[in-house]
Amino acid sequence: MFGRGATKAQEQPNAPQQFDQLKQKYQTVLNSIDQQHIQLQNLHVQDNKLFVRGIAPSEDAKNAIWDQIKLVNPSYDDINAEISVDESRAQGATAGGSSTQGGKTYTVKAGDTLSKISKQQYGDSDEFMRIYYANRDQINDPDMIKVGQQLIIPPDDNA
Repeated sequence: MFGRGATKAQEQPNAPQQFDQLKQKYQTVLNSIDQQHIQLQNLHVQDNKLFVRGIAPSEDAKNAIWDQIKLVNPSYDDINAEISVDESRAQGATAGGSSTQGGKTYTVKAGDTLSKISKQQYGDSDEFMRIYYANRDQINDPDMIKVGQQLIIPPDDNA
């Protein structure tokens, strides 16, 4: 149901519950992703594993995520993380949201939801979690966005 693996998710009827359980288990990893300024590109459940894909601004940031994953689950049996490094992001990562790393900024209008914005931007409403994770500094709940908010829309890496 999350990301472009939606067809796989339909084959797994309990995928939303499993996603919530794995997200809760790996919450410290997700917090670390945010703290390390890693651009999260994909987060979904497939084949009973949490798939995480993102771009780190440095090897140190990438290693910090792997250290956090090891603390949660040293066997890696329910997570698959693909963290690449883009050194060009290192300077922009501290710009506090003014640098969108190739993405764009969107101003929330009346009637907008993250799913609706995702459909407009990516052609797929299931990609709303990418927008949510790119804006976790200002969105606590993906169902609660406010008119006038400036959201970062990550680039569509599948375009």
